[in-house]
Amino acid sequence: MLPTAIIAFREFFEAFLIVGVFLGVSKALGLKREVEIALAAGLGILMSLVLVGGTYFFSGQLGNFLTERTVELLEGYVMVFSGLFLVYVIFSLHSVMSASRKGMMSKAEARFKENAFDISLFFTIVFLVIREGFEIALFTASIALLTTFIQNFLGLLIGLAGASVLGISTFFAYTRFPTRKIFKITEYMVILLGASLTQNGITKLFENYFNIHLSNIAPINLFFLPDTESIGGHLIRSLIGIEQEFSFVRLGIMFVYIALIYVLFMRARVKKTTITKE
Repeated sequence: MLPTAIIAFREFFEAFLIVGVFLGVSKALGLKREVEIALAAGLGILMSLVLVGGTYFFSGQLGNFLTERTVELLEGYVMVFSGLFLVYVIFSLHSVMSASRKGMMSKAEARFKENAFDISLFFTIVFLVIREGFEIALFTASIALLTTFIQNFLGLLIGLAGASVLGISTFFAYTRFPTRKIFKITEYMVILLGASLTQNGITKLFENYFNIHLSNIAPINLFFLPDTESIGGHLIRSLIGIEQEFSFVRLGIMFVYIALIYVLFMRARVKKTTITKE
């Protein structure tokens, strides 16, 4: 639920920023098109919920055809795959999608400034919002296999609610919001989430295939944490990968994962930013 909420928040927040661009243009030019924009955004969000909800529903149905042993193995593989795929799409595929979206927004905004708000432009805004829903479905499809439909959809609604409150409050307060910081924070959260999923997946696979419990190798007793069967313990384990029975080996897996992500995706961007500032 929590991983879904984080990703949904990130993508829906971006959707609200897109809608905010059109609302700002309409208000600045006195076009009085706020109602049409709100309707287009509402339709896009509704269709996004249907799209993502359908993905979660069919993912949940898959579990009915699997044995307990198969579920354990599938969960391990899916965790590892999700940890690797999730960060890849955030750093690589997402940038491609963002570039394409910026082109669409520029064209739509240009027509909007010409007071040419027609049905095609209406559906352009709808499509821009739906794209965020498509990205949520893409980024969380594998995670959805590990939890129930209700948990996934609840996480989706929590992410939507958080993004809507932040987006709406920002618009009505007329403040300059540090959106880059929002995306930077969620980016770090996604990396930590990816490390957690990969580590938990590898731990589960070692237990099922080799009967090796990585928690018993150089153990770290975190007795003060809530039990993993509790809601708090489950959330901590899902988000940051630690639990009562932990070890330096499991911690090392997470550090290796984060180091690889930095080398493969972040280092080049940090160097580019530094050169630009100079």
